This record gives sequence, C-alpha cells and structure tokens, in this order.
Amino acid sequence: MWNEWRRPGPTAGQRRRDIGIAVIVLLCAIEVTVLVNSMGAYVFQDPPGLLAQVLWMVVLSVPLVVRRRYPLAVMLVVSALFIAAQVNRAGDTLVPSAILFLAIYTVGAWEQNRRVARWSRIGVIAAMFLWLGFSLVRALLGPKGDFKDAAGPMDPVLASVLYGLEFNVFFFLFAYVVGELAWSGARRRAQLEFQAEELRRSQEQNTRGAIAAERMRIARDLHDVVAHHVSVMGIQAGAARRVLDSDPALARDALQTVEQTARTAISELRGLLGVLRADSDTDLKAAPGLDDLPELFESARAAGLEVSHGVYGDAREVPSGVALSAYRVVQEALTNVVKHADAQHVDVRMRFLDSALELEITDDGRGRSTSTSSGFGLVGMRERLAVHGGSLEVGPRREAGFLVRASLPTLLEEKA
Repeated sequence: MWNEWRRPGPTAGQRRRDIGIAVIVLLCAIEVTVLVNSMGAYVFQDPPGLLAQVLWMVVLSVPLVVRRRYPLAVMLVVSALFIAAQVNRAGDTLVPSAILFLAIYTVGAWEQNRRVARWSRIGVIAAMFLWLGFSLVRALLGPKGDFKDAAGPMDPVLASVLYGLEFNVFFFLFAYVVGELAWSGARRRAQLEFQAEELRRSQEQNTRGAIAAERMRIARDLHDVVAHHVSVMGIQAGAARRVLDSDPALARDALQTVEQTARTAISELRGLLGVLRADSDTDLKAAPGLDDLPELFESARAAGLEVSHGVYGDAREVPSGVALSAYRVVQEALTNVVKHADAQHVDVRMRFLDSALELEITDDGRGRSTSTSSGFGLVGMRERLAVHGGSLEVGPRREAGFLVRASLPTLLEEKA
C-alpha cells in the first residue's frame, strides 16, 4: 500500500513558509543584481538596465509562493522563465539557478503523481542540457574568450566546456536526488505515524481485553464467594429459626456457624475488592488454595452434608492459579449441592496425575440438576478451566446424584 502512497497537500503553516521563502529569495536576487551591476561583473555582455534585471528577478521569484501547492506548474514556469532570462541576458545567473534548483526539488518532494514527477524532471533537465549545449556552441562560434592567464595542461576552451558540463550534471543530479530523498522521508514519517497509531489502537484493544478479563475474573470470584457462603448462611439461619424455641443450644450453634461464615465471606470479599484499589497497602488475605479445602468441607458439613475427601497420587505443590481454580471448582460444586440437590453425602476426590490435577465431586442427591440451573456457576467453572487449558465434565450420575469432574494441566505451568 505504501508504494501507492500520496503525500498530503501542504499545511497552512507550510504555505505561509513558502511565501516567506519567496520573499527571502527575491530580496537576495535584488541584492545580488545590485552588487553585480555595481561591480560591473556581468555574466552576459550588454545586459539590460538595472530595473529590467530586477523585474526579471521578481518574475522568477513570484512562482515560489505556490511551489508546494502546484509543484509541476511552478517548475515548468520557472524553467521557461530561466531560459527566457538568459536569452535576454538578464543579469547574474546565481539566484535564478537557485530558484530552478528549488523548483526541481519541490517536484521531487511534493508532486503526487510519481510517474509525472520523474519524467517531468527528466524532461526539464534534458531541456536545460539542450539549452546549455546551444549556449556552448554559440559561445564557441562567437569571439574567443580571453584566456591569457591559462596555465593548465588542457585547452582553455575545452576546459571551460567540461567545467560547465560537470557543474550542471552535479547541479541537476543533486536537485533530483534531494527531491527523491525528501519524498521518501515524508513517506517514512507517514509509515511511522501509521504504525504508531496501529500500535496505540492495539494497546488500547489489549487494555480493554485485559480489563474485561479482569472484570470477568472478579465476577467469577464474587459469584463463588457469595453463592457458597450465603447458601450456607441461609441454611443455618433456617435451621436456627426452626429449633429456636425447642432447642436453643442447637440454634446457638447454627447462629455461630452463620457468624463464622459471614466473617469468612467478608474476608474473601475484601481480598477480591482489594485488586480495585491501586494505592491500597492493606495486608489482604492471600487467595485460597488446596490447603484451604478442609475449611470448605467444614463449612459444607455445617450445612448438614456428609463430606468425604480423598487424595490420590503423589501430592505436590501446584501453581497458585491452578490451586485457586481447583478451590473455586470444589466450592461451586458444593454450593450447587447445598442449593439444588436433596443430598446427604458428597464425595470429593483429588488425583495428582503426571501432568494434571483432576477433581471429582459426586453426591447422592435427587434434586434439580445443576446443569439446568439459571446461575452462572458452571459457566464460571468452564471459564476458569479454559484459562489453564483444562476441561470440565458435568452431568447426572446413572445411579443417583450429580458428577463434576475437572482436569487442570499443571506440567506446562510448572515448566513456565
């Protein structure tokens, strides 16, 4: 796409600078013309008067005002005026040559159609060399120049011709190359600006993705914490209400469980909400892991469930992210049993395989299937496991109850 890039037109500031450059060039041209006439150091014999020479300088300088807006037209006009000024022997050629150089350079740097820019400059340069050749032939056919101080090994006329040719080759080649470099530099700057903008958009997109992922993670954690602890608190509060008059001691134990569960929920919520406080220096409770599962089982037992727990394989430490996800899966599974299943017993099995941690939670309930519940628990489980490349299997068991089986790869994370 950058081979077809077109340089935008000049800005208002650049157009104002073109006016300033044209004024400076005109003042320099007038000064040089006055000095040349004052010294009598004319390039051409029998030049027109000083006023006519100044007018030629004005006519040559004025097109520079719009050189970046109409580069091709300015180059063609300046080229024609340059030859016309020499035909009329209009004073010195220093400043007119500088004006011609600036016009050729501007076409290379600003002309939108690159093919036109290339061939128009080549055409103007060829025309200038034809004019130079005509001028040399006219000079050779005219009166011989005075070379009385010549001391070199070459013929003075031949040396003069070679000097003029070599100077003009360098002059026009330099104008052509500098214009190309200016165009290439502008295109490179546009590429860098485009890449910088693409990078900024990519960073913004990544930031939005990271924010969305973090919000999703916090939402999953809040759901897990609130759903589990509130379910336990609701069951214990209902039990306390039912036995408040007949068995105050049992009611007291149930209310203690409610209080303890509420404190645990507040502690975990405080830890989760702490990530939203960038300047918080509070010593928050670490994220729960496999070592915190016994407390989770006790909470489920307090809700009236019989919980059995088995560990199989060589127990080892797993990455903190895997441990947290495993804890949340067990927590959500127990919460679903408490809320949705008329179960008496829950079996939690944890297997340490060579490259994975496998969890299996089964119950003997006959209540509503958790797979059809309207909550976000199973969705949250799948999202947690997907982060680690894990898998989830859920569904009713053939004999009775419900099965939750999760597999969390550990080998890649440990190597990382």
